[in-house]
Amino acid sequence: MKDTFSNANFPKTADGRVYHVGVKQGEVANRIITVGDPSRAQKLAEWLDKDFPIFQHSSSRGFFTLTGKYKGVLVSIIAIGMGLPMMDFFVREVRAITDGPLIIIRFGSCGTIGKGHVGEIVVPRGSFSITRNFDYFLDGGDEYGYESAENVKETESDLKPGRTNKRSNTGETNLPRKRLKKEERPYILSKVVNADSEIYEMLQRQLLLHLPPDEVHTGLNASCDSFYSSQNREDENFTDNNKGLIKSVIDEYPEAESLEMETFMLFHLAKCSTDVPLTRKTQAVVKNRMNKNECLNENSIRAAALMMVFADRKTNEFVDPSQVDHLESVVGQVVLDTLISVKSNEVCVKSEKLLSEE
Repeated sequence: MKDTFSNANFPKTADGRVYHVGVKQGEVANRIITVGDPSRAQKLAEWLDKDFPIFQHSSSRGFFTLTGKYKGVLVSIIAIGMGLPMMDFFVREVRAITDGPLIIIRFGSCGTIGKGHVGEIVVPRGSFSITRNFDYFLDGGDEYGYESAENVKETESDLKPGRTNKRSNTGETNLPRKRLKKEERPYILSKVVNADSEIYEMLQRQLLLHLPPDEVHTGLNASCDSFYSSQNREDENFTDNNKGLIKSVIDEYPEAESLEMETFMLFHLAKCSTDVPLTRKTQAVVKNRMNKNECLNENSIRAAALMMVFADRKTNEFVDPSQVDHLESVVGQVVLDTLISVKSNEVCVKSEKLLSEE
């Protein structure tokens, strides 16, 4: 660690840089595309306006930020890596150093468990999470996990404390299925959080101008806390009890289309975001608007996502690099065009100048 930080609750450097993303006030725009791969961020930046300097910052924690203009509108492209925690770092820390509403679109990759195929696009209307139930494994759990729910017909003599499902002695698979209680499941499925409906619909419309309708899929996304266990990938080196997990997911959410690791956290934090943060300069303006009964947004963050299908979990097929290059070229511009087209209520916010404008 080279910098000195203050405030253990929300660490920042003396000049206001946040701990993980490493940016400060004026370095991030209010319209943001977030990706996982830094090379995808650089590719998107190729379409930014050439007559405006691009701000770049790489943090020691793996975040890569680019800020410039696209068709005259300030935008940021931020690569965050993978996983729910990285999305949490990104959203919270960027929110802390920007004034006014934020519009965030995730442009990522996923696996499909629905109608989609490798090389196609998923635009989820909502997302839920799949997380490992740690207590299930610490308490012993059922040695067969979801598989036992397919094979067991319980009797009172079968039940033991903490062991509610036992495989039948005959090994038959045609016995009635028992629905596991949440605390008995190896993996926990959350409720669905919806994308911003306007941005979701705009992305669909824009994509259909460039791609065939049967290559653009909607439905629900599942964000998992692991690339392996909670996405039903089998690994003999660990006890994961995930056999049958995807089937269980589809039973609970028939619209489930994609598996990845970030979108749910983005939608969740957007849903939990409070009113637009205010600087001292804008408080008087907003107070005046409130006195006139003008409404402020309930949430200060609006979010949507779209993902390229890299893995087909139904056929075990994986994407070819040439398909990725094509999709990034076509879909990248769709995302940028959508990002700058979304209407944002920024009447009460006087934006700070970006460093690149100074």
